[in-house]
Amino acid sequence: MDSPFGMLAELTYRCPLGCAYCSNPLNLADYSDELATEEWRRVLLEARDLGVLQCHLSGGEPLLRRDLAEIVADAHDLGLYTNLITSALGFSRPRAEELRAAGLDHVQISIQADEPVVSDRIAGIPSFGRKIEAMGLVKELGWPLTMNVVLHRQNIDRVADLLRLAEEVGADRLELANTQYYGWALRNRDALLPSRAQLEAAELVVRAARERLRDRMDVIYVIPDYYSRYPKPCMGGWGTRQLTVTPNGDVLPCPAAQSLPLPRASVRGESLQRIWTDSPMMTAFRGTGWMPDPCRSCDRREVDFGGCRCQAYLLTGDAARTDPVCHLSPDHDLVARAVEAANAESQADDLPLIPRPHRVRPPARRG
Repeated sequence: MDSPFGMLAELTYRCPLGCAYCSNPLNLADYSDELATEEWRRVLLEARDLGVLQCHLSGGEPLLRRDLAEIVADAHDLGLYTNLITSALGFSRPRAEELRAAGLDHVQISIQADEPVVSDRIAGIPSFGRKIEAMGLVKELGWPLTMNVVLHRQNIDRVADLLRLAEEVGADRLELANTQYYGWALRNRDALLPSRAQLEAAELVVRAARERLRDRMDVIYVIPDYYSRYPKPCMGGWGTRQLTVTPNGDVLPCPAAQSLPLPRASVRGESLQRIWTDSPMMTAFRGTGWMPDPCRSCDRREVDFGGCRCQAYLLTGDAARTDPVCHLSPDHDLVARAVEAANAESQADDLPLIPRPHRVRPPARRG
């Protein structure tokens, strides 16, 4: 069994934004009892001993944790590469300098569009200007900068302008990641899933930009699963290279696995090593032995590992089904119908979005 290479530390699900494509859980209140500083310190130590090399600090909005610099310093002292994944709201100069002194290695800032009106509408609050200022601060303080944009029906036509913006702010890496339909994004799928024509136009722009920028910027483009012939392997294979620790201490093989009807494993009750090695959450779909047909007899079974277990469960109610994205899946019509609707001439581009609730107040401490 491999050791995990990376850990996503979801420090809090509190967030000042209300993005309708958010993949965080719908039941946000269940995660209000957040791990304390000393608990994260132990998790980081156990992660290092397990073989983790990279620690991605995310949320929600991790800057809402007052102890973020302490957590970064602990990870740095353990030799972990740290990446802050942030909306940049709260990324003031004093906070940035505190994180720089703590040893933070990399900053990834999300932005919703290339201009204020559209970006602020998608984010749910005025935020565009602060994000641009924060990107300038990241570059000034010498960090590598990733600019991340979650693409969907309401902003994918702006890819050329987003590439221009990434050049202007000096991004070292641009992630153009089409929405994956979990959490709030699944609830808003009809308003978010782009048409095939939109995707094809965006791909042409990205292909040209990659060639033009290949010596200056890494441009990552991720198409939506729903338009793929075969599914993606879940995090490189279920429970093989990555793990996620949620704000309340649950350990998952991927961020969306909180939706699955599997027994919970928490760092508050067990060691990270034991959870990684033995917990049902980590072992249920590890390898290929669990697979039904057509996956069991498919020559791609060790390439995509049956696809996404969370997607299979959310669409079919059975986490052991072949991912409906796959054209060989007996449930593929579930995806085909969604794609057909997204490409229908009658599909409205202004369907109402259900925003993720804003949540910024600190949780009550235990005890």
